[in-house]
Amino acid sequence: MTEIIKICDLSIAVTGKDIKNVHLSVHPPDGRITMSVPVKTRLEVARAYAITRLAWIREQQEKLHTQARETPREFIERESHYLWGRRHLLSIVERDAKPSVTVDHKRIMLSVRPGSDRAKRASVIHDWHKSLLHEFIPALISKWEPKLDVKVKSYFLQRMKTKWGSCNHEVGHIRFNTELVKKPKDLVEYVAVHEMLHLMEPTHNDRFISLLDRHFPTWQEARSELNELPLCAETWGEV
Repeated sequence: MTEIIKICDLSIAVTGKDIKNVHLSVHPPDGRITMSVPVKTRLEVARAYAITRLAWIREQQEKLHTQARETPREFIERESHYLWGRRHLLSIVERDAKPSVTVDHKRIMLSVRPGSDRAKRASVIHDWHKSLLHEFIPALISKWEPKLDVKVKSYFLQRMKTKWGSCNHEVGHIRFNTELVKKPKDLVEYVAVHEMLHLMEPTHNDRFISLLDRHFPTWQEARSELNELPLCAETWGEV
């Protein structure tokens, strides 16, 4: 059960979980605050703890608010687009043929039919992004399944507003944010390992943290880097 506590102008969602220690988090992109506490923790105790962390909470929210954010892409000539953490310039080619995308070390070449509007160009690029992730993610899953001794029954790609990934441990399904194609591949690997570990431990409790420490020792650096990279422009609805 989740309850909301109010401190000054802040709202904090407090959830009791089977954990030993308190976990306080400030989530991108909007600075939403959550706190997981041991099941029998009184709300007054949770509130007192949050008050001691107010300065830290505001510092994290300020970082998110000042973080670089991509402006909405227009899919026009020489516009900047990121792929696997590297900046490329978009090159538009209009021809009467099936739309396609190719890439070299500096440019992304988008071929579309004459008169194709922004929505069509965006759709072609998005489908291309998904194809790249479909090439990359299965290899990550195959690499880590024997290491973690888990089985991913299915994975899905989806636009997500506030998460890089999610896991349904009951059915063995994992979802990945399609925006990950813009991030360095080692950070995509961190997200994959994180979600696959949820097949072993569904919550972010002490056991989950110890599993991350064991299998992906640099996870804290990866998480920080992932959240410090430019956020995508939010041009889609809540997922």
